[in-house]
Amino acid sequence: MQHFSTMMLLTAVCLLMASGVSAETVVTCQSLRVHTLECRDNKVITVQSSFYGRRDRTTCSQGQYPWALASTTCYRDMLDLIKERCEFEQRCDVPMADITSVNPCFGIFKYIKTEFTCIAPQTVVACERRTAKLTCPSGKTIKVLSAYYGRRDSSVCTLNCPLVQTQNEDCENPTDLVAQQCDGTSSCTIRASNSVFGDPCPGTYKYLEASYTCV
Repeated sequence: MQHFSTMMLLTAVCLLMASGVSAETVVTCQSLRVHTLECRDNKVITVQSSFYGRRDRTTCSQGQYPWALASTTCYRDMLDLIKERCEFEQRCDVPMADITSVNPCFGIFKYIKTEFTCIAPQTVVACERRTAKLTCPSGKTIKVLSAYYGRRDSSVCTLNCPLVQTQNEDCENPTDLVAQQCDGTSSCTIRASNSVFGDPCPGTYKYLEASYTCV
């Protein structure tokens, strides 16, 4: 039975790695000032669970009296707060003062424990006068993380384009239009054109780049 459980755990870890998702856990003792979640390699946070209190006698126990560790059923759910502050961010710093403002058990030394995953967003690029298509698998919907129309890379969308029209890398126009049109849908198309986004840099051949995830 133990061998079977180990195999199942390894399988789950492999599936997470294969999908570009990494599982993380952060514990912050109540005496510290900030609860920090962070993803690297341009991945973003998606929070799975979070609680503040105490569920065992070993976590954040160093230097504490036994009576301060006595209760292991003392906690409150923090999922809504941590999601509000951290969801789809690359890093978030939540002041412990915001977490400890409600005390689930007086006299007990507490901690916050948050479990989250780091997911790699999908990126779609559509050259000017072309159409970008954002899609998610069945049962999931689009959540746009960022989008801009312009140019910040001279090597993107250069085919059959005069060199002079691709050298301006300081042409970036962040836009909410992609999120407005695509969020909450499973499939979405939007045209990369000046008529849709305006012209942030006349004379430069532009493109639309959008980063999104499926939720």
